[in-house]
Amino acid sequence: MNYADDDDDVGYDLLLKFLNENSSTVPSYVVSETVMMCTKQNANKFGGEIIPGFYFVNFLLSYLGNGLVLFIINKYEKLNTVTNIFLLNLVISNILFASSLPFLAVYHLDQWIFGIAMCKIVSSAYFIGYYSSILFLTLMTFDRYLAVVHVVTAAKKRKNAYARISSLIVWCISILSSVKELVLRNVWKSPVNGLVCEENGYPDYIMKRWDLVSKYQQFLFFFSIPLFMVMYCYVSITIRIMSTRMKEKCRTIKLIFVIIFIFFACWTPYNIVNLLQAIQTSRDDNSTCSDSLDKAMYLTRNIAYLYCCISPMFYTFLGKKFQSHFKRLVAKKIPGLRRHISLSSQSTRTTSQRTPYSDY
Repeated sequence: MNYADDDDDVGYDLLLKFLNENSSTVPSYVVSETVMMCTKQNANKFGGEIIPGFYFVNFLLSYLGNGLVLFIINKYEKLNTVTNIFLLNLVISNILFASSLPFLAVYHLDQWIFGIAMCKIVSSAYFIGYYSSILFLTLMTFDRYLAVVHVVTAAKKRKNAYARISSLIVWCISILSSVKELVLRNVWKSPVNGLVCEENGYPDYIMKRWDLVSKYQQFLFFFSIPLFMVMYCYVSITIRIMSTRMKEKCRTIKLIFVIIFIFFACWTPYNIVNLLQAIQTSRDDNSTCSDSLDKAMYLTRNIAYLYCCISPMFYTFLGKKFQSHFKRLVAKKIPGLRRHISLSSQSTRTTSQRTPYSDY
């Protein structure tokens, strides 16, 4: 009698019995189909083709434009006025933001080659500069609103202390909103994209929750509220100007319309795409592997960032005061153009003797 064969038969029967008794415990979500991972290679390739060029152009425009504004403020203006304190902080925030762009351009060309420390620093600078830029633009608009609509109140409250405290609050909000980047950003090797500088280190559900918080935070606090404030302030300024006997009323209203339109046109598409991505993520919609939203994000984000980089020039050189400063600078540096440039006889160093509308 072969006991070894009997033992094998008994063991096999026990195994079948165990599997039959526990077949109901197999989770219903376990499937035998092959699951295709959505690597978004097409979107990444598309981004790698357009982003580096956009980022390098934004970087150059930002440093040239913000540097010019900073030079003119230092040469022709007083750095301790409320408007110039806000403008100086806006220039700093834009330069901080632009300083991250060359690193990100190289990153999108291939992979992250700058190490973990620079990954955290560059990502933090990127978001701190971006958030503070939006808030300072909003703060400058609100300051213009006070100066034009509430002249008496503005004369009492628009002091240097008010400007410095407001600027400090903006920097604190921007830094706190960017702490996530400093904590969660890390460098790791992706099997598809090589070394990447992205958020990781926690379970997927936590990372997804943080991603949603970031997207909704950006849409609410760094788009919806600033846009509402900009619209309200400039509509109030327009109503105020219409009720005066200002000689250049039509020109001023046109400039206000241009400011609102460009702000809205540059920022709205990007933030709508950002909101749609947040909704898609919250629904956990992985049924399709569409790259449409990602490609739209690449395009709309670059338009918004371009405005972010050139905003100091846009906000300053629309006004006659800064146009006059620029003409004097060009006439001084290029004497041959002096006879072609009409210069005002008014002193450019003094800014206290002007109307509330002279910023336009």
